[in-house]
Amino acid sequence: MTTDSTPPPHAIRMPTSRSASSETLPPPRHDDQPLVFPCDRCGADLTFSIGVQSLSCPYCGHVKPLDLDPEASIEEQDFRSMLARIAERRQEGRDDEAGVSEVRCTSCGATVRFVGTLTSMECAYCGAPLQRGDIQDAERRVPVDGVLPFLIAREVARENLRKWVSSRWFAPNAFKARGVQGRFNGIYLPYWTFDSATTTHYTGQRGEHYYVTVGSGKNRRMVRRTRWYPASGTFQRFFDDVLVVASTGLPTKRIVALEPWPLNQCIPFDREVLAGFLARTYDIALDEGFVGAKQRMDDALHSEVRQRIGGDTQRVHSVNTRYDAITFKHLLLPVWMLAYRYGKKSYQVVVNAGTGEVQGDRPYSWIKITLAVAAALIACGIAAYVYSQG
Repeated sequence: MTTDSTPPPHAIRMPTSRSASSETLPPPRHDDQPLVFPCDRCGADLTFSIGVQSLSCPYCGHVKPLDLDPEASIEEQDFRSMLARIAERRQEGRDDEAGVSEVRCTSCGATVRFVGTLTSMECAYCGAPLQRGDIQDAERRVPVDGVLPFLIAREVARENLRKWVSSRWFAPNAFKARGVQGRFNGIYLPYWTFDSATTTHYTGQRGEHYYVTVGSGKNRRMVRRTRWYPASGTFQRFFDDVLVVASTGLPTKRIVALEPWPLNQCIPFDREVLAGFLARTYDIALDEGFVGAKQRMDDALHSEVRQRIGGDTQRVHSVNTRYDAITFKHLLLPVWMLAYRYGKKSYQVVVNAGTGEVQGDRPYSWIKITLAVAAALIACGIAAYVYSQG
């Protein structure tokens, strides 16, 4: 974001070159009126300011509070009803592909192309914030229910990244001294959240260990045995806000590691919050999203089944779960993303812009790892020697 006090310069409209990859894209739709939020004082485009949680002008400093409906709320949506609506639209020949759309920048007049799931970005020619006006309200798309505004400023994210780098034990000393160089990009990622009341019936066996003495003389020793007892039961469990990122091409484990999110601070969807940030709509459909959520629920239920069987060890023969009262929400959650290079490799770091949690890739020092392994082996050898002498 520029801090220059002069109005944004007008960029020259440049022709779009035709690449080989563009041959596979559908013809673009034209939205000549993109969503922008002009400043009441100077007319420049407003962007969302994290510090004041309002729109602000980067040129004259004017602050405009968000125009939120005090009566609006984030409501749970019925999962099966929405699937029926989607199936009906497909039968009518209406899909939910984001496709390609072109909008005209109101600041410089350039034509900007939105490809795929991108819904909010900066103009490549003058830096003005732009949003597609068709995608979030399109009848063929599942609407956004809520958004978590950026709560962690870029400067705070960078300080958290510095601490994260310094805490990496096996990172090269040069990397820790230099730190990560690069620019954070703020982006809203699409998420599904699912609620469900579950009823689970399970069968299995509970194992209890006991020890017997076998052999004689020098061969005399204690051997562990296990007695098995049948176990079964039925229990209910309610799952609330099981999160599934609804965008492909992201490192899933790293994104999941950003949890938990302060979902209680989400607000009803408002386009003004997106001003000045990248944003994407979903490319993992609602039914696919529930498959991922169901897997997370199943993992939690299997863990609970083992706890309920109890004993020293368990055998699980069957777990049958019924999912009732399934509801969902479509949310946009904020992250700071940064790509950097160290040596000849590229790495990526993501920061939860609601909590400041840092996750990412980093280089390793094989010298440090080798020394640590050698020290561990020496310690094990000393311990074995002391034990044998005792």
